[in-house]
Amino acid sequence: MTPFIKIAEPPRPSPAPAGWALWDLGFRPFYLLASTFAALSIGLWALQFSGWLGLPYLQGPMWHAHEMLFGFALAVVVGFLFTAGRNWSNRPTPTGLPLAALATLWVAGRVLVLTPFGWAAAVVNVAFPLAAAIALAIPFIAARNRRNYFFVGLLLLMSAAVLGIHLAQLGVMQLPGWVGIQLALDVMLFIMAVMGGRVIPMFTNNGVPGANATRQPLLEKAALGSVLVLLLADAVQLQGAWLAAVAGACALAHLARWSLWRPWKTGRAPLVWVLQVAYFWIPVHLALRALAAAGWVAPSLATHALTVGAIGGLIIGMMTRTARGHTGRPLRADRSDVACYVLILLAALVRVFVPLAVPAWIIEATLWSAALWSAGFALYAVRYWPVLTRPRIDGQAG
Repeated sequence: MTPFIKIAEPPRPSPAPAGWALWDLGFRPFYLLASTFAALSIGLWALQFSGWLGLPYLQGPMWHAHEMLFGFALAVVVGFLFTAGRNWSNRPTPTGLPLAALATLWVAGRVLVLTPFGWAAAVVNVAFPLAAAIALAIPFIAARNRRNYFFVGLLLLMSAAVLGIHLAQLGVMQLPGWVGIQLALDVMLFIMAVMGGRVIPMFTNNGVPGANATRQPLLEKAALGSVLVLLLADAVQLQGAWLAAVAGACALAHLARWSLWRPWKTGRAPLVWVLQVAYFWIPVHLALRALAAAGWVAPSLATHALTVGAIGGLIIGMMTRTARGHTGRPLRADRSDVACYVLILLAALVRVFVPLAVPAWIIEATLWSAALWSAGFALYAVRYWPVLTRPRIDGQAG
């Protein structure tokens, strides 16, 4: 007897792709390493800062600044550039054994700064951005991709900055180690300003119909040029009112630039608003730098507006978006992604504005901010472990 209604069985979910894909493209190992390192190292620093832990080769704040810049942030930048560079040049970037070797070099740098072997730490940490620059230059030159040559130059600048830091630390040069840190921060700021200007308006218009995010060519040149002027000012160690004027003008240019991207229209698109909010921390950082140069606030507040707010926010936003896009997944944030965004944003707010309001609470603010930061990046590492280590779900390479 044939039934009136044929009831179809519900489709079975596709099984997760099998295999090991960690070395298939640059974002995979470096996003995983960076997020794990961010979760662990910031906890070590909080314990050092509170006096509960001894000091390694690079002492206290110097270790913390060095590792956040040349460990965490640089790993994500290299992973992103290896991934995007393949698309920009239509040429292969490091995969397989060469990619594993670069990741091993990065890990060695993180270990050696915790040992007494200062020269070995210096050599390895200088070698990593240099090797990454060479690996990126090969496909760019082969494709004559001149538009992106400057990324190679910025990686070389990072190598020079870390060299100066270690030579000063080892007593070879009479140069304050913090000069190298500040120049590296300025280079990282320039990288974020360039990449933010390229992708945030595009992602806003793609993800939010009718947003109408725009770019004004003259303002673009002013915003990027002002960062280069700030970098030059820091290179010659400009101080006082002149530095405050440079940083203040830079803040206004970036605030005006950001306003053209229509951030208020992105509230229902987490993959977009996380980048918009993170970029807003750049003019906040620059305004605080101006106030710090005038002697009105502590310089560390400006530094953490950049490192926790802008760098941390842009990194967590780009790591979720690119990991999804380059593994064939929908460009839609889930609850764990949004939780990561909120945790990093709260970490920035606590670290910058609690000490600004109540300076005596600096230790408590640091510990709470560290806990929020660590939770955000630990959640990313756990959530994206299977995403980053398994093949693409659409069967494509990468």
